[in-house]
Amino acid sequence: MHTQIKRISLCLPLALSLFVSACRDSVLDEKPLSFLNPDVVLIDRPGFETAITGIHAAARDELFGADNEGMHSMNLGTDGFTNGSTSNLLRNYITSLTPTSQPSNQWWEWAYLKMLPRVNMVIEQAEKPAVKWGSEAEKNLIVGEARFFRAYTYNVLINLYGGVPLVTKIETSPKTDYQRTSRDEILEFAKQDLEFATAWLPDKPAVPGRITKAAANHLLAEVYISQGNNDKAIEAASRVIDGGIHALMKTRFGSKLALPGDVFSDLFRDKNQNTSANTETIWALQFEYNTPGGVTYSDANNATAFGGNSSMRGWGAGYHNIKDPDGKVGMLVCDSLGRPVGWVMSTPYAAYDVWKEDWNDMRNSVYNMRRSYYYNNPASAYFGKKVNPVTAKIDTLESGWYFPHTRKIDGDPLAGNNTGRTFVDFYRMRLAETYLLRAEAYVRKGDLANAVKDLNVIRARANAKPVTATQVSLDYILDERIRELTLEEPRRRTLIRFGFLAKSNVLVDRVKKYNTKTKNNIGPHHELFPIPQKFIDANFDFKIEQNPGY
Repeated sequence: MHTQIKRISLCLPLALSLFVSACRDSVLDEKPLSFLNPDVVLIDRPGFETAITGIHAAARDELFGADNEGMHSMNLGTDGFTNGSTSNLLRNYITSLTPTSQPSNQWWEWAYLKMLPRVNMVIEQAEKPAVKWGSEAEKNLIVGEARFFRAYTYNVLINLYGGVPLVTKIETSPKTDYQRTSRDEILEFAKQDLEFATAWLPDKPAVPGRITKAAANHLLAEVYISQGNNDKAIEAASRVIDGGIHALMKTRFGSKLALPGDVFSDLFRDKNQNTSANTETIWALQFEYNTPGGVTYSDANNATAFGGNSSMRGWGAGYHNIKDPDGKVGMLVCDSLGRPVGWVMSTPYAAYDVWKEDWNDMRNSVYNMRRSYYYNNPASAYFGKKVNPVTAKIDTLESGWYFPHTRKIDGDPLAGNNTGRTFVDFYRMRLAETYLLRAEAYVRKGDLANAVKDLNVIRARANAKPVTATQVSLDYILDERIRELTLEEPRRRTLIRFGFLAKSNVLVDRVKKYNTKTKNNIGPHHELFPIPQKFIDANFDFKIEQNPGY
C-alpha cells in the first residue's frame, strides 16, 4: 500500500513558537495512491481466488514455517514421540506448558490472527451486492472452500483448548468481551460449515492442493465422531471411500520408480503427492523451491535457502554428529540424509512395540523406517561399517544422534544438504486415514466386523498380517494410526479427541504408559492447553475462565 503523507517537519518550528494549534489540520491528511482492501479486491472471482490463496498459505503456517514447527509440538510429549535432544519443549509439561508459553500461544494466534480473519472476510464479502458473480454456484464454490477452512480451524482449536470464542465475522471496532463457546456448540457450527462445503465443493481440485468434496467429507467424518454420531461419520467416510475418485495405491508409481522401494515409500517421495497416478491424496500442503509462495527464503548473505518442508530437520536423527569408536569424525552430511537435528524421536512404543505383531509390515521396511547408519567419512578407519551406538558411545536417549525414524521425511536436497529441509508436499488428508476414521466409528458403535474389514484393507496394502475382531479396540485403532500415519497425524489432537469421547485423560494416561521421559512431568490438567494469558488480559470486559489446573 502506498500512501502519500505530507511532512510535518516544516510545521514544527511554528509549533514551538505559536503552539501546536498554529499547524493546519490539513497537514495530516492522507492521499491514497493505491488501496488494497476487500471492497476493491473482493468484487469478482479472480479477487476471491487471491483471498483463497491467502487462506491456503495460513493453513500451511499451522505446521510449517519456522524452526519451532507446529508439527513438532503436535507430537512431542505424546505416547509416540519424545525429545531426541536436550530440548525441554513438552518434555516437562509443568515448566513448558503454561498460559504464557509458546505452544499455548501458537495455535491460538494462528487461528484468531490468521485463519479466521481471512475466512470470515471471504464469507462476508461474498454476500455483498457489489460482487460480480457469474452464478450462485460460482459464489458457493468459493464460500464452500472458506467454510471448510473455518471448520478445520475450529476443529483444531477445540481439540487443543476445549471451548473457545466463536468468531464468525470481521470486527470493525475493538472488542474486549469475548466469551468461550462450548465445545459441543463449536462442533455443531463446524458441522454446518462442512455440510455446506460438501454440497458445493468440486469432486476434483482445479489445481493441486485445493479443497474438494472428499476433503470436506473426510473432516466431516471426524466431526461426526466427535459429536458421537457414528452412523453419520460412517456415511461421510463412505462417500470418500466409495466415491470412485480415491483409492489406496497398491502398486509402485512416481518419481523414484527406478530406485529400490515399495508402494508405501513411493507415497512420500518428491512430486508423488500430486501426480495423477496417486489416487490416495485427498489434500496435501504445497511446497515449491524458489517459487513465490513456496515458503522459500534465504539467509542474510542470500547464500542458503530455508523454509519449505522441515520434517527432515526436526524428525531425523542428527547422524552427522556421530564420532567413530576412535573419537574421530565418523559421519559427514550427505545429500540423501540432509542435516537433521533430532528434535523429535519415537518412543519405544512407536519405534518397536507397535511392530512386534508383524515386524515384516511394509510400513516397517528399510524403505520406510531408518534403523541403521553406516560411517560415511572416507577418512575414518570405520568407513562403510555399521554404526554401533554402544561402541560409538552414543547416548541415544539424549543426543538425538541415533534413533529409528520414519523415512517419510526423505526428499531431494534442492536447497542444499545443509538446510535440513525438503520441498516435498505434505499430506494433510490421505485415504488411508479415511479408512481409519470409518473403522473407528464402527468400533465405537460396536460393529467390530466392519471395523476389521476397513483395518484389513490398510493392512493388506502393507502386506501385514490381518487383524481379527478379538484384537480390535480403540487402543488398536491408535496403534494402527501410529503405523500408518506417523508424522502426518498431529498425534496430540487425536489423543485429546479420544479423551473427550471417553470422558477420560487418554493423552495423559498414554504418556504415563509409553513416554519414559515425560511420564513424571505431566498431570491430568495437561490434557488441554491453557488459554493464553495475553488473551485473557486483553479481554478485560469479560472474565475468561482459564482451563482447570493452570
